[in-house]
Amino acid sequence: MKAHILVVDDDPRITDLVRRILAYAGYSVTTAATGDDALARTLERPPDAIVLDIMLPGLDGLEVTRRLRAAGDNVPILLLTGKDAVPDRVTGLKTGADDYLVKPFAPEELVARLEALLRRSQPERAEVLRYSDVELDTGTRIAHRGGREIELSPTEYELLTLFLRRPRQVLTRDIIMDRVWGLDFEGSSNVMEVYVGYLRAKLEAAGEPRLIHTIRGVGYVFKE
Repeated sequence: MKAHILVVDDDPRITDLVRRILAYAGYSVTTAATGDDALARTLERPPDAIVLDIMLPGLDGLEVTRRLRAAGDNVPILLLTGKDAVPDRVTGLKTGADDYLVKPFAPEELVARLEALLRRSQPERAEVLRYSDVELDTGTRIAHRGGREIELSPTEYELLTLFLRRPRQVLTRDIIMDRVWGLDFEGSSNVMEVYVGYLRAKLEAAGEPRLIHTIRGVGYVFKE
């Protein structure tokens, strides 16, 4: 059975367009027109992913994202925005969203990005990955460094999983983008750098030595 998607936009034309695109792709779709309505919908029927407009009346999309994350809800969130400047995109990601799509958008890209988010959120065979003093339980998706527990967003989890499966190997930008995002992003997009920064901050929150090292002009390596 295909996933259930919550589409949130105050423009009925956009809502209907996205609903029809996703329904044609086989998804079950619920819609909401305000931030408050969106939060209520997540309680009535928890979605597998949310397509969320930023500019909403009352609670905007960023505040909806903040409240969901503060409540411990890690549902994948794809933000829709009319702003394509890098600071605007980074702000959206910093609130806890997993991806963004700039309006106007191609239907094929909307579906592809949503499918990538859903793939990353799928449960997998549980195992414990370890390197140095870091371990990651793929069943609970919770990491530890030493005795300190680290909660991860879906994207941070995918990044750390990739690093732990290939420690001491230099991973190029293209490899990371393909394995974590599953799409070819625009060259100017810094979404990968943003999330590497988030993951570094969590791994080093108690002053631990750096494990994610930048290989300038190439990518990153996870090593002591």
